[in-house]
Amino acid sequence: MQPNLTSTLAETFALIDHSLSRSQSELATQEVGRVISVGQGVAQVRGIPGVQAEELIRFQGGTLGMAYNLDPDEVGVVLLGSSNKLIAGIPAYRTGRILDVPVGDQLIGRVVSALGQPLDDQGPLRMPQRRTIERPAPPIMHRAPVTKPLQTGIKAIDSLLPIGRGQRELIVGDRQTGKTAIALDTILNQRNTNVLCVYCAIGQRNSAVAKFLAQLQHYDALKYTLVVVASGDDSPGVQFIAPYAATTMAEYFMEQGRDVLIIYDDLTRHARAYRELSLLLRRPPGREAYPGDIFYLHSRLLERSTHLREEYGGGSLTALPIAETQSQNISAYIPTNLISITDGQIVLSPDLFRKGNLPAIDVGKSVSRVGGKAQLPCYRSVAGELRLSYSQFEELEVFARFGTRIDDETRKLLERGRRVREVFKQMQYETMPPAEQVAVLLAAIEGLLNQVPLAKVHKAEQAISEAVNSNLSELLARMTSAEKLTKEDRADLLKVAAAAIESLKE
Repeated sequence: MQPNLTSTLAETFALIDHSLSRSQSELATQEVGRVISVGQGVAQVRGIPGVQAEELIRFQGGTLGMAYNLDPDEVGVVLLGSSNKLIAGIPAYRTGRILDVPVGDQLIGRVVSALGQPLDDQGPLRMPQRRTIERPAPPIMHRAPVTKPLQTGIKAIDSLLPIGRGQRELIVGDRQTGKTAIALDTILNQRNTNVLCVYCAIGQRNSAVAKFLAQLQHYDALKYTLVVVASGDDSPGVQFIAPYAATTMAEYFMEQGRDVLIIYDDLTRHARAYRELSLLLRRPPGREAYPGDIFYLHSRLLERSTHLREEYGGGSLTALPIAETQSQNISAYIPTNLISITDGQIVLSPDLFRKGNLPAIDVGKSVSRVGGKAQLPCYRSVAGELRLSYSQFEELEVFARFGTRIDDETRKLLERGRRVREVFKQMQYETMPPAEQVAVLLAAIEGLLNQVPLAKVHKAEQAISEAVNSNLSELLARMTSAEKLTKEDRADLLKVAAAAIESLKE
């Protein structure tokens, strides 16, 4: 009987691969280099000619590094820890391992470093499965269209700037304008939605990370969240690898068919850490002293976020990268790069923040290029009209400030626009379900709130939410299950809303 040629060839290739990996590992243990110089976060090593790109290097004393610059005579190593114990002349050992991190279900609910080491008090992580931090993005043919929404619970975003599962939506704005607050509310809104969350803190103060973790624990959101921390006290090498490590951990769940939300806070600090490393490694500087591959730095990271086809797992990875601007300059180098990579941006305005319009979203400059296709049908009956009327209001309000005489029709538009703006105001931690959002927004654009004083609009929202929950629970369930809003449904919502706010009118 003839042997199976295919199986024989497969076994032969497997033996060859095993032999090659074994011999390579043995070669790595035999290669020992010497440190010839140490900088702030980098080291130059000579004597390990067989080293691979991004291979883990172990120095005498236990400090770890990652081989990054592979020059003919020496190797530039990015240090993944303190350089205090390193001096010229000490040995550097190859490990034969490309830098990797642990992956698996045990990570859910944990706080870990960029190397996958636990930073909380829940004990060690014993996870046999590991994956390299740099992995190719899924091919185009493995990707499916973005068809399912990821609700943030924030009215201005879910109605005008919807986000789909598998999308990449940039959050950009100046310091202290509420970027992290939007990310936190989005995580809190994923409770009971089977969406896992990964929060990657890059270059943040330890106090800021501790405050974020305290809020997650307070709202019982840590049970479905993984937090990866590379604080400002860590070396630039650790800050550099953090988002790639977090993405690798998130990809494991995506490939298991899960929906995952990942937040990078923030990629401006990540770019600065990379710039520091590049200059120390003597890479040629370009615009703003960033190296020439700064665009590739973030494109290869964000391209890993997608929605997979069913035959390849069917999961999704939704990315909300955060970028910081200076003086609202969204045309700066790093924000411009990120805007061109992502599928839309949520722009936060410090002027709106100072006026108390929270969240301080600049609707005119913000856009979502994909999420509209994934938006619940009930939103579509109000979203287009809402954006148009709100844009008209903002233009009219500018002229009204000059004391221009206005007719009754224009006055009604202004009154309605002011109520819509009040409706868009939303305190942190007060997320709202989709069906209730549609009911409140419909009441606002139909002018039901025009007779309600601005100071009582928030009470009117609460009254409408309670009324529709009590009287139209079946309709709300149909709206949440992706059914369209009929004319009869709109009439029922408006009737219940009008009755709920009757006592609040002037």
